[in-house]
Amino acid sequence: MRTTYPRQQPPARGARSWWGKAWVRAVEESAYAERDLKRGRLVARRGEVGGISVDSGSLLAAVREGDDAWTVDIAVPELGPDERRGLVEAVAAESGRIAALLAGDLPHDLVEHAEELGVELLPYGAELAATCACPHVLDPCPHALAVLVQVGWLVDADPLVLFAVRGLDREALLGELHARRSSYPDVAGPRTSASALADDVEVAADAVLRARRLAELLEAGADIPEGLL
Repeated sequence: MRTTYPRQQPPARGARSWWGKAWVRAVEESAYAERDLKRGRLVARRGEVGGISVDSGSLLAAVREGDDAWTVDIAVPELGPDERRGLVEAVAAESGRIAALLAGDLPHDLVEHAEELGVELLPYGAELAATCACPHVLDPCPHALAVLVQVGWLVDADPLVLFAVRGLDREALLGELHARRSSYPDVAGPRTSASALADDVEVAADAVLRARRLAELLEAGADIPEGLL
C-alpha cells in the first residue's frame, strides 16, 4: 500500500538508531562521487524534497532546486515469497518483537534471525537503483541522494518504513501474523508462542492507537477522556 509522507524537517542530529546508520552507509555506498553525496545532503537539509511516496519496492518524490523541479524514482528490491515468509517467521519467533517494532524499535536479534533464514532486510548501496528526470550523467544524482537521505530520516524514526519498502508494510505484517496465529489450534495448558504473539500484537496495536489519539487531543487542546489514559 502506497503511503506518502509530508515534507521532512531535518533532524537536530544524524541517525540515532543502528538501522538508521545502516541506511546511511548504504546511501554513501550508492554515491559515485563525494561531491554528489555532499550536494544531496545539502538539498535534503534545505527541505527541497517534497512529500515522499513509499510503496513496495518503490520510493518516489519531487525535488526542487532553484527554478527547476525533478522527479526521482528509486527502486529497492522487494522480498520474494519465501523471504517474506522468513521475515514473518523471524518476527513471530519471539513475542516481544512485534511490540518493539510498533514502538519504533528494530531488535538487532530479529535482523540476525532473518538473515539466518536468508532474508536481507537492510539494503546495501548497489540495491538502491535511482533514476531522475535531471540531466545528471550518473545515477544516483544529487536529487536522488537527497531523497535517499530523507528516507533515512523516516527509517530512523520508524523501522516499519523499511519493512514497507521491502514489500511488507505494517498492515500486511500484522495480517500475516494474525493469519499465522489462526493456523494454530487452541489448546489447553500453557500459552503457545502464537497465542503470546497475538496478545502482544493486540496490546501493542492498542497502545499505538491510544498514543496517536492522545497526541491529537493534546495538539487540539481538547479534554482527555479518563479511559484514554
